[in-house]
Amino acid sequence: MESIPSNNDIEINFAMNEITVSRKDTTSMITIETSLNGEYLNSYWADGLIISTPTGSTGYSLSCGGPILTPDVKGLVITPIAPHNLTARPLVIPDDTEIKLRVSGREEQYLVSLDSRINSINNNSELTIRKTPFKINMVEIPEETFLTTLRSKLLWGEDKRN
Repeated sequence: MESIPSNNDIEINFAMNEITVSRKDTTSMITIETSLNGEYLNSYWADGLIISTPTGSTGYSLSCGGPILTPDVKGLVITPIAPHNLTARPLVIPDDTEIKLRVSGREEQYLVSLDSRINSINNNSELTIRKTPFKINMVEIPEETFLTTLRSKLLWGEDKRN
């Protein structure tokens, strides 16, 4: 995924796992106006919003209640962080969707995180998120499948009572 802010420069503007927008210097929630392919989706009133790839779906998004996507799924997950409205739920969308975000709040800036790189962005800037035009190669170890790793790390099938 790549992120293109309208009025701020980000030197490395892509992420493999997730892009997160979040509040910066306040405990107040921010409003994240979200559009998909030019159509208004929602204005999330929350601490932030995570846009994750299948690779990133087992990280921050999962800890905020998002679903796990297997690596072969061609989708993205939109996960609100501590939303004020209880009907705001994670949403899985096709990975070729163009996402536009406009964040507003009480402070002059908010944070945009691209994996572990964090930048400050001006309030009311529009952020465009879309799939990158390039791909990366991943190393796979045949004995360690995604499902084996998932079972092991999440202790699925384990019963500690025995």
